[in-house]
Amino acid sequence: MEALAKLGFHIPSLLAYLVNFTVLLAILYFVGYKRIIAMLDQRSERIRESTEMVERVRQEAAAQQEDMERRLEEGRREGQALLNQAREMADRYREEERERARQEAEAFVARARDDIQRERDEAVEEVRRHFADLAILAAERVIERSLDESAHRDIIEKVLEESPTVDGR
Repeated sequence: MEALAKLGFHIPSLLAYLVNFTVLLAILYFVGYKRIIAMLDQRSERIRESTEMVERVRQEAAAQQEDMERRLEEGRREGQALLNQAREMADRYREEERERARQEAEAFVARARDDIQRERDEAVEEVRRHFADLAILAAERVIERSLDESAHRDIIEKVLEESPTVDGR
């Protein structure tokens, strides 16, 4: 023991320190260690719950992202379908209007032809009347007497009907 004393160790003090340390360690174990461990366990549990919540939020965000992309694609398809339908309706309307304009133009041309034919017939009839009057006047002057106008008119009408060059038909 003296060798320990030469080194500076005093055995009774060393034993007192050892007992004090053991008592202090037991008190800290029963008073503080359980609380510290419980506090660390709580913190670990909160971290685990936060991690799980972050994972759930991330999964929900991914699901919402997929849903949003699906809806966006569906909206694009619906928009494209509406656009195609509008184009189709515009083309159909344009064709209907074109057809209606064509029919109106054909009706206008037909009315114009009818009007021209009617005016031509009236002009030919008027020329016949004037020609008949001139023929009667010429015949009266040649014969120098008055002729029966209605009889001569019938003869001239008959000649004009038989002559293809005067009628022009």
